[in-house]
Amino acid sequence: MPIHVVRLGTVRLPGEGTRLGTVRRPPRGVRREDFVRRDYYDVWLPELAPSAPVVSWALSEPWTSARWQRYVRTYRREMNANGPRHLIATLAALSHTTSMAVGCYCLDASHCHRSLLAELLAAAGAEIVTAP
Repeated sequence: MPIHVVRLGTVRLPGEGTRLGTVRRPPRGVRREDFVRRDYYDVWLPELAPSAPVVSWALSEPWTSARWQRYVRTYRREMNANGPRHLIATLAALSHTTSMAVGCYCLDASHCHRSLLAELLAAAGAEIVTAP
């Protein structure tokens, strides 16, 4: 069963399964009991989000090619630590028997860690489906 890569807060896809919020912070202005109802996430998994300093740096200026490449290197280095690396391997293994989705709030998936996370999950053996 594939892992769906989605934008949090969008309508769930049929068969999407459990939605994992791979974000550093919960959605602003949304009560915790409304996260599921409003299609944010079922389970919060901030360990697969970029660290707070990296998020702050990423949001400080518009993307350029050089800034994006630096972000990619930094995020991949963070995800290579034992904890995140083991979580990625676990999700990849679980993807063979259960439906799930991972996501972030960013509008542009091409400049978002969720696209990088999808690559890491695929490299770990998961089948990936990117939401339209």
